[in-house]
Amino acid sequence: MLTEAQVRARYGEPGDAKQQTILQLPYPMRVAWDKSHTVDHIQCHWLIAQDLKAVFQEILDVYGLPKIQELGIDLFGGCLNVRPMRGTENNHPPTWSRHAWGIAIDLDPDRNGLKTSWKKAQFSKPEYTKMVDIFYKHGFMSYGKDRGFDPMHWEINK
Repeated sequence: MLTEAQVRARYGEPGDAKQQTILQLPYPMRVAWDKSHTVDHIQCHWLIAQDLKAVFQEILDVYGLPKIQELGIDLFGGCLNVRPMRGTENNHPPTWSRHAWGIAIDLDPDRNGLKTSWKKAQFSKPEYTKMVDIFYKHGFMSYGKDRGFDPMHWEINK
């Protein structure tokens, strides 16, 4: 996992709008907290945009849209969100969430919540193995798998 100093050196300052880009998604994603709404693009750091697009394109190629929707892989929980890391809001200076740079994305937060262990996470089930492998292939890590909590969180790690 990259340190905050490494993240700053590579991706700049958190919340720097000049570092952000719009990523057109290869399939629509449902907004996790309001599944009646979908998004076809998200905002992320420009340096990860092609890697993230490759992840979702390969997921589409491997699973197909009906299976993606059945498994909830299309449940978007957020990408760019300029905020401190949960639980560090009162730190001075704050410890920034990786979402503050737009280098992380959350998927299916209801079944892969912040305090959910990897063993209990939806994404730990065998039907998600290919998805997990695709994220790793393209340079992302899973907080759930690698740190034991927050399995919704996928973060660039290169």
